[in-house]
Amino acid sequence: MRRFGVAERRSRLGVRHRLAPGTAAGDPIEVARSLVAVHSTDPSSVYLSTLARMTDGDLGTVERALYDDRTLIRLLAMRRTVFVTSLDIAPVIQAACSRGVAARERRKMIGMLVEAGVGGTDPEAWLDAAEAAGVRELAARGEATAAELAAADPYLGTELVLSKGKKYEGRQNVSSRVLLLLAAQGRAVRGRPRGSWASHQYRWSPLELWCPDGLDGWATEAAEVELARRWLHAYGPATADDLRWWTGWTKTQTKRVLTELKPAEVDLDGVDGIALADDLEPVPEAEPWAALLPALDSTPMGWQHREWFLGDHGPRLFDRMGNVGPTLWWDGRIVGGWAQDAAGEIVCRFLEDAGSDAVAAVEAAAARRTVLLGGARLAARTRGKTWLEEELAG
Repeated sequence: MRRFGVAERRSRLGVRHRLAPGTAAGDPIEVARSLVAVHSTDPSSVYLSTLARMTDGDLGTVERALYDDRTLIRLLAMRRTVFVTSLDIAPVIQAACSRGVAARERRKMIGMLVEAGVGGTDPEAWLDAAEAAGVRELAARGEATAAELAAADPYLGTELVLSKGKKYEGRQNVSSRVLLLLAAQGRAVRGRPRGSWASHQYRWSPLELWCPDGLDGWATEAAEVELARRWLHAYGPATADDLRWWTGWTKTQTKRVLTELKPAEVDLDGVDGIALADDLEPVPEAEPWAALLPALDSTPMGWQHREWFLGDHGPRLFDRMGNVGPTLWWDGRIVGGWAQDAAGEIVCRFLEDAGSDAVAAVEAAAARRTVLLGGARLAARTRGKTWLEEELAG
């Protein structure tokens, strides 16, 4: 059985994720393909994750790929999380993960309608009509916000009262939920935000403006196998649990996919692992590298079992929901974190003694990140703060 030690896995991580010297990508599409998909719950992470892996470029480079050239697309996909990927991988993800998300979200939406007393005796038909209205209005306008759609159509403007009478009672227009459904179904896409590059307030457009041929080119089971293959190439060797966690699949689903894929069984320092059967040769050993990766970056969020690159630093960098904050990397492992102080300056803090070379390389990476941000301030909107963010905020 092929054995992969920690050092070799870290070396693979640096090379496959385009972080090691000589492996940087030439454009955002190459980055997305290398990672399978770029985590996008925090919009700013798409920019910072991509540029950390490129030879050149700035915020405008990523923005053009997202909204002008439209060579990257946002999908509601694995684990009901928003990702950015390339147009050739998007149909695979849509069939392998987003279809399942869409079915679950639709069932949840029907439950909300019933709870709110909307839709009468046939909430499914009512939701069909609301979805059709959303598609129709987006096609007529080209792009629109949820608020604009709510004002344009009575179905979409219907207000839901959720958890009525409870202390966490909330109100929401149907338009917001319908847009989420249409995105998961591959019928609408998040476009350019209303605010800055870090804004969460998206405009929405018909999917055809990004993908004229749609996203329905793959059968579900074939797409699941292809997605597992791509993930193992980028993140393997790993465990079956890592794949199951990353995709959001069930154990039964994961077992079925791996039976079809037929990966090689490997030894991960005493832990049963898997790797592509044709990907067992060592990768070239990379020179040491440093990186400042943003919160929710695809690399630290790529595995469920992270001890081999995270060590004991998890409680200080991951929140209770499993979301990672900004991390410092040296030669394939996390050695600390970074954040901005009250003046917007980047502060780096090591959690272990990584040596003088690491300190110098991190300082150089921090200087480049400062220029890149150009005074922009990052906020932890979708996750808990790290120990360093709490310290600098206090």
